[in-house]
Amino acid sequence: MSVQIKLIAGSILLTGMIGLAGCSSNNEAGNSESQATAPTETAVTATSEPEVSPSSTPAATPPETAPETAPAATSSPTEPDKDSTSSNSQNSDKQLKELLELAKNGKVPGVKYAAHTGLIDEVEADWGKPDQQESAGKGIYATYTDKHVVFGFNKGSLIFDVRSSDSALQKLTLKQIEATLGKPDDTKVNGGDKIYTYQANDQYQLKFIIPSSTGTVDHISVFSEQDSFNNMAG
Repeated sequence: MSVQIKLIAGSILLTGMIGLAGCSSNNEAGNSESQATAPTETAVTATSEPEVSPSSTPAATPPETAPETAPAATSSPTEPDKDSTSSNSQNSDKQLKELLELAKNGKVPGVKYAAHTGLIDEVEADWGKPDQQESAGKGIYATYTDKHVVFGFNKGSLIFDVRSSDSALQKLTLKQIEATLGKPDDTKVNGGDKIYTYQANDQYQLKFIIPSSTGTVDHISVFSEQDSFNNMAG
């Protein structure tokens, strides 16, 4: 009996030890499995950063808003434009006053030969023969193309009309003319042209010829009406 009891006790003890060893093995396996799953969780969290970065790129879109703000910067030249307009107005005002003063002496800018006192013979001696000469209206007109000047003279060779189509004059408008010289003393229509006449003094008239097609001066005329009637005509 004692031998059997000892065998039974030994087997129980052995079974207990094997059970304890199994539990320890299970615990270690469980720990190893939990440790094995841990990297997969960190891997997931690691991959979350690249997913966030593309969604953050719209924050870099402010450069697209730059063109919207750019037009605001272009508005600054409007103030120089105001200054330019004021400067142009002052220039035209000065120019027109000078034209009126010259007209009081029968002259146009850049030409020394005057209506009422100049002779076409003097012009030809200085400038040569005109490019074109023809009868028109109350006299004969000689055209000097390169100088942008036309002289009207009577049969006594006395100049009664000096015309200039210089490019500096062709920027003037009726609005500018009236702003400086006031309303014209007379307005006539000649075909597609309008002729605005200012009485410079008792001797001379200053005329602005403006085609309806352009709205700016084509040429000016300083005219001595009394000399247009040729006292030597025969």
